[in-house]
Amino acid sequence: MIPAEFDYLAPDSLQEAIQALADGGEDAKLLAGGHSLLPLMKLRLATPALLVDLRKVPGLHGIERENGSWRIGAMTTHSELEHSEQLGVVARAAGTIADPQVRNRGTIGGSLAHGDPASDLPAVMLITEGSVTLQGPGGQRVVAANELFQDYMETAIEPTEVLTEVRFPVLEGWGFGYQKFNRRSEDWAMVAVCAVIQQTGDICEDVRVGLTHMGSVPLRATAVEEALRGQSLNAENIAKAAQEAAQGTSPPADLNASEEYKRHLARVLSRRALEEAAGLS
Repeated sequence: MIPAEFDYLAPDSLQEAIQALADGGEDAKLLAGGHSLLPLMKLRLATPALLVDLRKVPGLHGIERENGSWRIGAMTTHSELEHSEQLGVVARAAGTIADPQVRNRGTIGGSLAHGDPASDLPAVMLITEGSVTLQGPGGQRVVAANELFQDYMETAIEPTEVLTEVRFPVLEGWGFGYQKFNRRSEDWAMVAVCAVIQQTGDICEDVRVGLTHMGSVPLRATAVEEALRGQSLNAENIAKAAQEAAQGTSPPADLNASEEYKRHLARVLSRRALEEAAGLS
């Protein structure tokens, strides 16, 4: 289908972009990579009257290490993340997004701002305990990942704010795993699970598990974390903890899978992701 008619603006500065959003009101939308918004526009599920393209705004690209954290500009592409192995689980998840064409255009800021619970990076940001920086007419503020996602495709970002950067701790010494189940490699995940583990010997000192497409927002599998934290990292303990993965979830049934099948996938993928993070696979 063809999108509805719209105006287009590519400002040269962040302040110009913010002003354009303020002037455009509810009918103005930001354009980053475009791989989330443009398909909706083609289906007429989104009909913005104004697109504000961030491609010319300086300072929104790049990956830097600062004071024990990673700083990633919002316009950094999935491909750049994928080929930055030092990012650990973030790089691993980015490499599973769609296909190379999408990864070369899609951006981390666009993905997080879109807030789709089926996308790969939101749950990853939860388990890294990252945050985003937002700039608006009233100044700058920082929002933690666990406060960013509020409902299905709804975030804490105000209509006149621009997501400028993403930050998360380096997590040196943590093992990580990422497991994703879909019909084709370039599809959205039916379910995906990301995990990071900090261990001393074979003891799990800390663990975080994130669930993709198991509710209206990305989720932490806290029951799994509580079951495994402090335990020996062997296959039996991991399998037992992974059985708790579906607790507190409400996965949407669709043409691909029922709710119960997605809960089954969450348990299976949690076990695999944890085994990978613990170095058992």
